[in-house]
Amino acid sequence: MAAVTRTDQRTIVARQIADRDALRAFLDRDRLFAAYALCDLEDREWARSHWGAAWRDDELIAVALEYAGLSPQPLFVMGDGDGIEAILRHVVRPRVAYVAALPDDLLAVESHYRVDPGASMVRMWVDRAHFRPFPSEVRKLLPSDIGELNRLYGLGFASWLPASSIGDGVYYGMKVSGQLVSAAGTHVISPSARLGVVGNVLTHHQFRGRGYATAVTGAVTAELLRTCDQVVLNVRSDNPPALNVYRRLGYQEHVRFDERLIHRLGPPWADLPSALRRLFPHKEID
Repeated sequence: MAAVTRTDQRTIVARQIADRDALRAFLDRDRLFAAYALCDLEDREWARSHWGAAWRDDELIAVALEYAGLSPQPLFVMGDGDGIEAILRHVVRPRVAYVAALPDDLLAVESHYRVDPGASMVRMWVDRAHFRPFPSEVRKLLPSDIGELNRLYGLGFASWLPASSIGDGVYYGMKVSGQLVSAAGTHVISPSARLGVVGNVLTHHQFRGRGYATAVTGAVTAELLRTCDQVVLNVRSDNPPALNVYRRLGYQEHVRFDERLIHRLGPPWADLPSALRRLFPHKEID
């Protein structure tokens, strides 16, 4: 299925895309901002990814990624604003999502969504040349530690992690008197793109200010940099303590972007045909 729109006498075509090479080449234009999306091109994540793309006169100008899961799901957009608008109009149409977009691209999102307010996010990155190790006594977590890890995360996160998150990723923790009080891990890793994404950094509120977050984040980063060229993470721009933790490890700011909860404009049944086409791609739904 493809949809055609016209802007300034030029044709924009928006449709689904399954060409990973074309997507990778486009995302590599800003690989640090697109790090999550590049990692989602790996086989493990690909099956859960729904991609849309827009072309202007045969030139790929924009992409959007909707990651499958419980609503609200993540949504990533990148590229030309008219192209993003066309994709969100015709191809990628979640009712509710958490969108990641550069500030200028958020205007295209607002054509179809009500955008909740929120602080801007900072995409930070580090490589081997800039990384500053933080020696400490941390331990690598194993899948058998998932219960203790989720008890810690229950203090600050609204979701739980399966044991496979530890097995498939990299997690380190800090224990005090046998209790896990600080941890950090990975969201996604791409061996082919040589990128890693750090996340799930949390320290028990009674143990903050002791350098534990720096220690566990540093341990995760050090292990990722053995095989990755760059490691990235997100942090809210209004969280100076966290920004200082990452700067201490050598992380640098790449770009500020918006990560907002968005709600589709219009009645919910307007999206039913496109949703059914995605579930039954070989049938025409009128």
